Amino acid sequence: MTVLGTCVGVGTLLIGTIAAFSLRSLRSVRQQLIGLALVAVILPLGAVLVSGLVMFHMGGDEDFIFITGVVTASGLVGAFVLAHNLVHPLDTIRAASHRLASGDLSARAPESGPAEMADLGASFNAMAAHLEEAFDARRQLVAWASHDLRAPITSLQAMLEAIEDGIVEPLHYLNPLQSQVRLLGALVDDLFELACIDSGAVSIEFDNIDMAALVSNCVRRFEAEARARRIRLSSLHRGGTTLSRCAPDKIERVLTNLLTNALRYTPAGGQIRVTVAGGAGAVFVSAEDTGIGISPEVAERVFEPFWRADEARSSSSGGAGLGLAIARGLVEAQGGRIWAESPPSGGTRISFVLPALSDDAGRALDVTSIAVARAYFAGYVHSGPGVRN
Repeated sequence: MTVLGTCVGVGTLLIGTIAAFSLRSLRSVRQQLIGLALVAVILPLGAVLVSGLVMFHMGGDEDFIFITGVVTASGLVGAFVLAHNLVHPLDTIRAASHRLASGDLSARAPESGPAEMADLGASFNAMAAHLEEAFDARRQLVAWASHDLRAPITSLQAMLEAIEDGIVEPLHYLNPLQSQVRLLGALVDDLFELACIDSGAVSIEFDNIDMAALVSNCVRRFEAEARARRIRLSSLHRGGTTLSRCAPDKIERVLTNLLTNALRYTPAGGQIRVTVAGGAGAVFVSAEDTGIGISPEVAERVFEPFWRADEARSSSSGGAGLGLAIARGLVEAQGGRIWAESPPSGGTRISFVLPALSDDAGRALDVTSIAVARAYFAGYVHSGPGVRN
């Protein structure tokens, strides 16, 4: 084996190793594979040309065999390094997926390596985070449902035991028993409706309606209760077309939930105003009260099932905390958005926006952004004259 053969072999090995490690710095798997293909073609071709020159000038078979072996080793080393660089992130993602499948919801994958592997790790982590949030929400839902079901069941059991022991006459507990049964029935109905909304099984029958007329009719149904509580209740049309293609029974349910909440948390002498406005391909409805109000940090949480502020969670205030969760599900099922905020004057304002009825053959426009709807309709809430119903 000559000195020239040794130099060619060592040089080829060095170049192949450097090329293999250089390919690891490429950010894309596609780029790494293209680079490996180029190295796999150019490096052996160069070695063959050099070894051919060596054999032509020196006639050394040993040099040819040595150079061929070195070139082969260089290719194997490069392939091993690159394969490890590609397989290692996949192994970590696979291990994280096994941990997640076994119940470890905190399992996360590294977001490093080539661009495709980093994107895969980020997608896996987003999926794991959503699963963890879903399981946490399910646990909270079960806990709150158990809490709200236990109270009326315990009350029913106590009253039935008192009747069975002859402590009181059955007629004495007839009204309380009926009240608790109605409470349980309403809670079960709300849970069933919420489950249908979450599963996408809620039935939506769209129709062309005038939202201002629907709001006015719904407000009139609550006028007697508002007078009994000494609360001023009114509706106001701020302008613009309020024609929308939606499910009137579902929107009436949303308005009922909003007004029920507003009446529950507004003290005597307070005011509730429902505002309707239209424009920019959308119809805006806002229910504002002068009640206890909400802080900005909990404005989004009010739409979580069974969530209620600590000061509002009492037997006197009633409610299971499902009304706003159902309202959000019904509004979003019709392509709308709903949000809560605290107006500058105090109290609580809950608003929702739905697609308006378009002039284009009745095709409804899409409402995609709460921020855009809030900014557009902000001036309608307190500024300008309106038609009071």
